[in-house]
Amino acid sequence: MRSGSCRSASDRGRSWRPRISLRKQLALYRERNIRPRRADNATRVTLVVLAQLIDWRAVLTIVKPDTLIRWHRRGFRLFWRWKSKARGRPPLPRDLRQLIASMARANVTWGEERIAAELHLKLGLRVSPRTVRRYMARDGRPRDHRSSHRWSTFVRNHADAVHACDFFVTITATFRTLYVFVVLDVGTRRIVHWNVTEHPTAEWTVQQFRPVVPGDQPQRFLIHDRDSIYSSAVDGAVTAMGLKVLRTPVRCPQANAFCERLIGTIRRECLDWVILLNDRHLWSVLREWVAHYNQGRPVGLELPILALIPGLGNVAWRPASDLR
Repeated sequence: MRSGSCRSASDRGRSWRPRISLRKQLALYRERNIRPRRADNATRVTLVVLAQLIDWRAVLTIVKPDTLIRWHRRGFRLFWRWKSKARGRPPLPRDLRQLIASMARANVTWGEERIAAELHLKLGLRVSPRTVRRYMARDGRPRDHRSSHRWSTFVRNHADAVHACDFFVTITATFRTLYVFVVLDVGTRRIVHWNVTEHPTAEWTVQQFRPVVPGDQPQRFLIHDRDSIYSSAVDGAVTAMGLKVLRTPVRCPQANAFCERLIGTIRRECLDWVILLNDRHLWSVLREWVAHYNQGRPVGLELPILALIPGLGNVAWRPASDLR
């Protein structure tokens, strides 16, 4: 008797869900007949939530599947806007910016290094010389001409010896937050390792580096940001594996531009087109896409070129190395 009652209760539970969805669609239909207008955000969110409980493609009659997927993306953007903080470094206070500009105008021979030193020694304000240069007027005034390599120059010169890694988040259909860890070979632009977790820890992060750094790899540097997940224990373990850790400046994602661009590519070409159900679904989707990215995309490959084969008179594909 108990099993029969449990089955009847589950059957009733499965039956009321499609009815609620249909009633919601009917209410939307009547509402549009009274005053034609677009559905509001509350209606869209309700339909997205109901879509997780039933086979919505079978009962959906008014809203197209593409529309429901677009609503889910909009809901994710609203959710992430509410959860996220402002990106980038905060600007300097207005009075400090005006002080830098006035010091530069009053002392035409001073460069950004001198102004930064004066602020630190006399006022106790620590400001980077590059930040000072950002707020100096561009009027051809002489600056410090100390020879120093830019960060982008260093990364380009040592691309074959650099790994870059980063975490990024993705949201499932039920708004669960999943973390994806990627490691990029900057020289070849290949994804050498990736994994998915719901609760990243320092111990888990160390385990991700072990298949990447076997000990005889040509890479000598690892770039990552200053996220708290990269603790001193993680950096110590990576250093013991033979890589020198290069931490990017605070709130400066452009210092890890190659990995940030990869994450943008993953979102634009893969994750923005899929409503993820859970971590297993995310893992299977990324497994197929990473194989396509590393093997099917023209990233670091010697592409064939269109050439004339002597003696045949036809146009055919030949590798570029055969024409040298």
